[in-house]
Amino acid sequence: MTAREEDAATHDGSPVQGVAKLSDVAKHAGVSLATASRALNGSVRTVAPGLKERVEASARELGYTANVQAQAVARGTSRTVALVVGDIADPYFSAIAAGVVEAAHQHNLVVTMSSGGTEPEQVLETIAALRGQRPTAVIVAGSRYVDEQTEAAVSAELHVVEQHGGRVALIGAQADAFRAVPVLNADGAGRLADALVELGYRDFAVLAGPQSLVTPADRARGFTEALRRHGIEPDSRAVVHGGFSRQAGYSDMLAVLDAGIRPECVFAVTDVMAVGAMTAIRERGLTPGVDIAVAGFDDIETLQDVVPSLTTVALPLRELGERALELALAEDDTEALSTPFAGEVRLRASTPAR
Repeated sequence: MTAREEDAATHDGSPVQGVAKLSDVAKHAGVSLATASRALNGSVRTVAPGLKERVEASARELGYTANVQAQAVARGTSRTVALVVGDIADPYFSAIAAGVVEAAHQHNLVVTMSSGGTEPEQVLETIAALRGQRPTAVIVAGSRYVDEQTEAAVSAELHVVEQHGGRVALIGAQADAFRAVPVLNADGAGRLADALVELGYRDFAVLAGPQSLVTPADRARGFTEALRRHGIEPDSRAVVHGGFSRQAGYSDMLAVLDAGIRPECVFAVTDVMAVGAMTAIRERGLTPGVDIAVAGFDDIETLQDVVPSLTTVALPLRELGERALELALAEDDTEALSTPFAGEVRLRASTPAR
């Protein structure tokens, strides 16, 4: 028995006296303690199928529950997938989480979810705390950072996860150092701008989100660059860099309107920001989709209840989550799993033809 297996074998973690211990299972199955540990806790050394089935049958009969920490010690990782999102209340992240959970179920894995926010310090603390779980995989669904030093610090934490035996996959942007499921954010936003110009819009505001994050920066850049190709330059006062939430969309839209700017159309870099912008428009006595057109990005599920229905760039959010976990767990040939996702422009009632 290796030192790692001894640790797993001697720490059966029985929470209540009288509950079956690993040694009880070994005795019942007629195998050594080391074999029982390898069969139930996992190990770099495998157990013959017949012995494994016998040990598992004894464990079921005795009501033995394997200790998760012991399994992590034996295998180097736990049966946990750690998902890091930007905002746990954002429907964008909840849809991605649903995809990760579905894929994890297929692999008999358990998902834990942590909200890292957008501040680098909080993201770093979240990833560092996850190392203690020894997760099989860490999926990061939050945006990467524009600042190279900040991004390097986050990458360093993720490399430590890998050194401890975990797999890492990122959602949203290409990453040289890690496996990633890229989203063509700038391309999708650019095609949305093309479609809105074709509908007859010429005067735009952009709720651009934080300048420090790659995802909103790419979406805002893609949109404004496409407008410039059509000879349209948004008023600099109408391009607002703020937060990345519904409240931010609301307050940033109020700032635009209160500055005396009344655009034909406003593009928010996320749907939740667009929903907040709609509320602000109504508060100033205007009607979204009539007085000011509104467009977003993501196509979150809750848009089904929004009136008027919101024009957006639709992403297969659940599929993004599923793909990220499959990519993290893949042993090789990850090229197909790394194919970028391109959003689909969906024109709805919030942007009628002019």
